[in-house]
Amino acid sequence: MKFAFPRVYPILDSSVIPSAGRADFIGRLGESLSDAGVTLLEYRNKIGSTSEILADAAVLRAAMPREKTKLILDDRADLVEYAEFDGVHVDAGDLTPIQARRLVGTDRIVGTFGGSDSLLPGALEAPVDYLAIGPVFETRTKHTDKKPIGINGVRHLREQAGPGAILSAAAGITLASASAVLGAGASILAVAEAIFRAPDPATEFARWVKHLQ
Repeated sequence: MKFAFPRVYPILDSSVIPSAGRADFIGRLGESLSDAGVTLLEYRNKIGSTSEILADAAVLRAAMPREKTKLILDDRADLVEYAEFDGVHVDAGDLTPIQARRLVGTDRIVGTFGGSDSLLPGALEAPVDYLAIGPVFETRTKHTDKKPIGINGVRHLREQAGPGAILSAAAGITLASASAVLGAGASILAVAEAIFRAPDPATEFARWVKHLQ
């Protein structure tokens, strides 16, 4: 899918969503993020039921219209069509990129994990729109056994990938480190905790955009 990826996009992890007033919280959050200029958002729910994921997705889609924001569903390529989302992110252990692409079609975004210390074999030939790399730094929002690769790791992966690949750097990136990660070769930054642990995530996102201009 041809899409102008932003320099930074939020990953909304279900761990920051309260159980009480869940739909209202997601709706208000989605509207504020859309108003703040979010053009790409990933929704990640590793432990929720299918019904919970679809309920959350319906609220997000209503709050963040397709003409303004592309919504990516983590893992569940089988639910993308039902959720009316715009793509899927699959990691190792999920569906393969080929399987995900077959499920969601050619008009949606597909991303996958591209590597940490080195690019995974065949990553550049996978039918995906972007490759996630990292963890760049320590993270608390997603369990991983991989060690942080740091700025030098991002630079190494860019050298391996060449200039054309879209590399999405993730994990532990803060506003203070964002420019350095981009300067090392990341195409885009995927940010969870640094945005959603802020008192006002929409205002924080806007601060990132202004900083990275």
